[in-house]
Amino acid sequence: MGTKKQRLQEKYEGVVAPALAKEFGIKNKMAIPKLTKIVVNVGIGEIAKSKESMETARRDIAVVTGQMPSVRPAKISVATFNVRSGMPVGLAVTLRGEKMYAFLDKLISIVLPRFRDFRGVSGRSFDVSGNYTLGIYEHTVFPEIDLTKAHALKGFEITIVGTAGNPKKGKKLLELLGMPFEKNST
Repeated sequence: MGTKKQRLQEKYEGVVAPALAKEFGIKNKMAIPKLTKIVVNVGIGEIAKSKESMETARRDIAVVTGQMPSVRPAKISVATFNVRSGMPVGLAVTLRGEKMYAFLDKLISIVLPRFRDFRGVSGRSFDVSGNYTLGIYEHTVFPEIDLTKAHALKGFEITIVGTAGNPKKGKKLLELLGMPFEKNST
């Protein structure tokens, strides 16, 4: 990896971390909430039956995230969905460091504003540890995806994992990084 720091990473170190330390009265700089990884999950459904479609889907996700996804097999068999244990059911990517900040910067500044009638993301999608999960229904909002060659991916689940410890600190961390939350979300 290069030594060039991402814009969002510099913002975290110079502005966000000191603001979080001041607001929450954190004296130890290691205790300041920070991002650790971003996990992108994609369900592949019927795509798994065609090797060519599967490779196209993997390439699309690799182009969007900057990293080749791993294929996730089913852990159990479910007869109603025609899924057998070991069958590919999803693709996943775990981003850390520079790639994580680059993906989050692209998500906040380019992808989310491209949605029609976008008024912000929900502030209710935090878990008890302050991690945030966001669902994107259409992967074609990413600028790298060529609409003429776009594949039938169902959507993304993006989980932003950090060390916040609770939803209040997690939300404040993402707000300071620029995540556009709805005005009326709690």
